[in-house]
Amino acid sequence: MKLLFKQRFFSWLDSYDVYDESGKTMFTVEGKLSWGHCLQILDAAGNHVGTVKEEVLTFLPRFRMYVGENYIGQLQKEFTFFRPSFHLDCNGWQVTGNWLEWEYDITSETGGRVAQISKQLLNWTDTYIIDISDGMNPLLPLMVVLAIDAAKCSSGQ
Repeated sequence: MKLLFKQRFFSWLDSYDVYDESGKTMFTVEGKLSWGHCLQILDAAGNHVGTVKEEVLTFLPRFRMYVGENYIGQLQKEFTFFRPSFHLDCNGWQVTGNWLEWEYDITSETGGRVAQISKQLLNWTDTYIIDISDGMNPLLPLMVVLAIDAAKCSSGQ
């Protein structure tokens, strides 16, 4: 399954639309006013399904993730020199990017590919293609992309 993740052009707070391969809206993401990024994920019907919330006052970016109101884990950027890397503590996933930070791979504990994330260039707003392995729930890979994009925004990239 592929998802197109696109930031809205005119918005005061972070807001995104997420489409499936046929162009149908799967999720919308609305930024909320808070200390650090707070991104609420809504399904196509407008129901709240998840939240990604940045923890502030940390050395490296860290994001807490919630499905509904239930905390499921956090994504934290790891200290690296050439390739960005993130650790997701809820299921052992590892997120590794290329040195330009345009491509990311999400791998499981066993090394299998969970999803591949590609930033699309030459767009007015941040746009990503998320290629999710068959049978995988798209919510958690979407949360990972939101956290990565927010981390890049916080660091001025």
